[in-house]
Amino acid sequence: MQSLTDQVAVVTGAGQGIGRAVAGVLAAEGAAVAVADVEEDRAERTAAELHVVDVTDRAAVEAMANAVLAEHGGRIDILAAVAGIYPSAPIGEMTSAEWGRVMDINVLGALHAMQACLPSMRLRGYGRIVLMSSITGPITGQPGYGHYGASKAAMLGLMRSAAVELAPEGVTVNAVMPGNVRTEGFATIGPDHQDRMLSAIPMNRLAEPDEIGWAVRFFASAEAAYITGQTLVVDGGQVLPEGND
Repeated sequence: MQSLTDQVAVVTGAGQGIGRAVAGVLAAEGAAVAVADVEEDRAERTAAELHVVDVTDRAAVEAMANAVLAEHGGRIDILAAVAGIYPSAPIGEMTSAEWGRVMDINVLGALHAMQACLPSMRLRGYGRIVLMSSITGPITGQPGYGHYGASKAAMLGLMRSAAVELAPEGVTVNAVMPGNVRTEGFATIGPDHQDRMLSAIPMNRLAEPDEIGWAVRFFASAEAAYITGQTLVVDGGQVLPEGND
């Protein structure tokens, strides 16, 4: 694939986990990467060019994008919308506030990032937008993660409509759908859940965060120009078995 040298990328949720890995892969491939995270100390550990931003605040996200544009000659070529949360709550006990928070960060946050980065992409007739969905929701389900699964399924609806709308303007919109990834968040879900998830993966291991980053890198490439509105599952074969064995 062509180098990303001279490309400018924005990665939301880049302070840790998958977002940090995505930022690292894009930077290693030559892109100038602006990282955005709600936690300043996490963002500082990821890259020198950081922006502390709450993706649920549209004005704040637009200010971040404007700062990137001012720093990089008015261009943003790549957006990786990775910011998201993964809380657990049983359906019968889930509150409206819990539901709303997940939807606001995972879905509305992605929309805000797209809206903020789109003007420069449209102006130049080129852009790569990659959303971070999941196998949970669009393909599989987990007890306790109804709001998370719904948010990740909603992202695919957003992706498809945006892909159709933006295709004539040279902007592609795709999504990566990870399975279980060895991140800080996965480490907090408890050993029983971890063992259950690991046993469901034919490759018998978790994904490393940078393996998700390389999937984003593909969608962000010049070579992926004719691919839009599509998903790439990166799960070690987790969704493939027909039975429980």
